[in-house]
Amino acid sequence: MSCSVAVSNSPVFSPSSSLFCSKPSIISSSPESLSLSLSHLKPSNTNTASSCSSPSAAAASSSPSSPFRLRLPKPPSVFSASSASSTSPNGTVLKRKRPARLDIPVSSLTFGVPPTPSAAARDVVEAEEDGFGVYCKRGRREYMEDRYTAGNNLRGENKLAFFGIFDGHGGAKAAEYAANNLEKNILDEVIMRDEDDAEEAVKRGYLNTDSDFLKEDLHGGSCCVTALIRNGNLVVSNAGDCRAVISRGGVAEALTSDHRPSREDERDRIENLGGYVDLCRGVWRIQGSLAVSRGIGDRHLKQWVTAEPETKVLRIEPEHDLLILASDGLWDKVSNQEAVDIARSFLMGSNKSQPLLACKKLVDLSVSRGSMDDTSVMLIKLEHYV
Repeated sequence: MSCSVAVSNSPVFSPSSSLFCSKPSIISSSPESLSLSLSHLKPSNTNTASSCSSPSAAAASSSPSSPFRLRLPKPPSVFSASSASSTSPNGTVLKRKRPARLDIPVSSLTFGVPPTPSAAARDVVEAEEDGFGVYCKRGRREYMEDRYTAGNNLRGENKLAFFGIFDGHGGAKAAEYAANNLEKNILDEVIMRDEDDAEEAVKRGYLNTDSDFLKEDLHGGSCCVTALIRNGNLVVSNAGDCRAVISRGGVAEALTSDHRPSREDERDRIENLGGYVDLCRGVWRIQGSLAVSRGIGDRHLKQWVTAEPETKVLRIEPEHDLLILASDGLWDKVSNQEAVDIARSFLMGSNKSQPLLACKKLVDLSVSRGSMDDTSVMLIKLEHYV
């Protein structure tokens, strides 16, 4: 039995094809049909020869070896579109028309933690009241990660005040959470305890804030420096590398110590907990990752990064003229004494009502010296709380 199938104008079965035989005998003479012929299992020489004969002979054959013919409609033009559109009736070669260009919208891609709307919209934050001024400026980051909090006459108590600077990393979520919750958590502990137990109250407030943050589906971390003022007592605490500097008659004194893995006691604490500290491109880091050893958040390093603050309590004296709270964006470029000297120049004499300008001056100085970090500076006039 032999079977021959011819498709009109198909490139595969074109007259120049020698796929089956040297002659185009299997191509149907009619472009409108398919020719299918069946022969016996043992064809004669004549039948074998006829399969390679001319198209007219194959179409006219009615011998017993071809018991029937099957005629099918012409196949869809898609099979021969390429060959049909390649030439014109007069033989000229035509070019295929280029399809229209697809207009595919491409959405922008961003990496890292998405900014909150409030953070993305503000590159500079500033505020000023009678007792303080604060100025925050975004660095080279995609959006501002620093936050602050400030409040006077809290819980109905005269001269009960709370101030804080929060330097976020890995996003602004932890700094924003601390700015919104740390004051309340600390004051809750302070109100229920004796004044002599202020250090423990602040510690519990930090740890409670950290614990609550870790219960949320939030990431990132934040360094913190806070100042609680109550009944003439100043309670300054920090976790991370934000710093508090007080001026005692123009002489700068740091009230906090930066928590970095390079500190010997911090490195020993981390290693005793099973972690390690190494030097990465000139910066000491925990597990080769974080450059601060204390703070709120940092879920993935919580085994070694504690939120427990270090606290110092002192009585505000008349020679204590101002307190500076600032993120490391300032302290990496400006010394403690230099910061006090500049701040006092805006507070003493005729300029004593310009704390905001003093903060701006310090931030601009840091930027001019190459700081690329977010920088936040708060200046508190302590004479209001003596």
